Amino acid sequence: MSKQQSGFTLVELVIVIVILGLLAATALPRFINVTQDARIASVQGVAGGLRSGVSLAKAQAMVSGSAGNPCGGGAGTVCMDGTAVAVNASSYPTGGASGSGIENAMQGLDGYTFAYPTVNRTTAFRPSNGGSATCQALYDAFVGTVTVTSGGC
Repeated sequence: MSKQQSGFTLVELVIVIVILGLLAATALPRFINVTQDARIASVQGVAGGLRSGVSLAKAQAMVSGSAGNPCGGGAGTVCMDGTAVAVNASSYPTGGASGSGIENAMQGLDGYTFAYPTVNRTTAFRPSNGGSATCQALYDAFVGTVTVTSGGC
């Protein structure tokens, strides 16, 4: 009486597992790019913070008028959390000069570098670990708008 067994041998199972491991190691990173998504989300988060900072600075400038502020700096500045923030004639924080307007309004923003790509009114906020001209939040002080470019994050 001979009994014939059917099933996979151990060698066949190991080969299938190795093939699946190779496929997972090469194919999954192409479908799941978590780093790029994280950079895009970070830039979009900073853009939201920029919009809030611009709104708060403009509101403070409209409330205080041109009488100056307790932080010093006189006319053309507002006081935000003890820091003088320079504002332009439209009451938007100035841009394009380090340590004056929007940079002071965004105090404590770690992990980002400031760049001034065009005229003295535009400020770019780029991630320190991989930010470029195609991965940034741009603040235009002339009209107080914030735009996001995230194509090259």
